[in-house]
Amino acid sequence: MWMVFIALVIGAYLLASIPFGLLISRKVARLDITKAGSGNIGATNVAREVGLTWGIITLAVDTLKGFIPVALAHSLLWSSGEILEALKGIVGLSALLGHQFSVYNRFRGGKGVATCLGVFLAISPLSCLLSGIIFLTLVSVWRYVSLGSLVAALAMPIWLYLLGHPTPLTVISLIISVLIIFLHRENVKRLIQGNERRWQRREVTVIDQPDGIAPHRSKTRL
Repeated sequence: MWMVFIALVIGAYLLASIPFGLLISRKVARLDITKAGSGNIGATNVAREVGLTWGIITLAVDTLKGFIPVALAHSLLWSSGEILEALKGIVGLSALLGHQFSVYNRFRGGKGVATCLGVFLAISPLSCLLSGIIFLTLVSVWRYVSLGSLVAALAMPIWLYLLGHPTPLTVISLIISVLIIFLHRENVKRLIQGNERRWQRREVTVIDQPDGIAPHRSKTRL
C-alpha cells in the first residue's frame, strides 16, 4: 500500500504542476497570461484576459487536478477510515503544491483555489457546497473573487471539523488554507487598501491569419 501511496503523492504533484491556464492562453490567444492582468495563471485571470469560456475550462481542468489524485487514493488505498482520510489529505496537499509551485514553470503557479476545490470535492462534497455558497454570496455582493476565495478556504477546516471528519484531515485542510491565504497576500493588502480589482471579464477574439501574418486580437471589456 505504501508504494502505491508514494506513487500517488508524486503523481499528484506532477499532474497538478501542468500549468493549464498558461497553455490555454498561449494556444487560444497567443497570450502570455503571466504578463497580462494580475499575472496569475488561474481561472479568474484567464477569464478576464482571454474570455469567460476559457476561464471556465481552466477552472474545470484545475479542479480535476485536485479531484483525480484524491479519488484514485480513495480507490487504491486500503486502510482504516481515519488513516485513509489522512492519506487522501496528503495526496491532495501534494496536488495543491504542484499547482502552486509547478515543476514545469520554474516552481511558479496559481493560487490553488480550484485545485483545493477538486481535492475536497473528492473528500467532502458537503463541505465544498457550504464553502461554495459563501464564495458565490461574497462575489455576488462585493464582486471580489479574492475575498470569496479567502473566506471559502478559511471555512473549509471548520466544515470538516463540524461534519465529524478525523482531526488529521482537518489539520491538513488548515495547512491548505494557510497556503492559499499566503499566495493571496497581495490581494489581502489591496483589499485592506481598498484598491483590489473587482470581477470583470475581457473577451478576446483571435482571428486566424495566413502564415507569416500576426493574428488580430480584439478585446471588449464588460
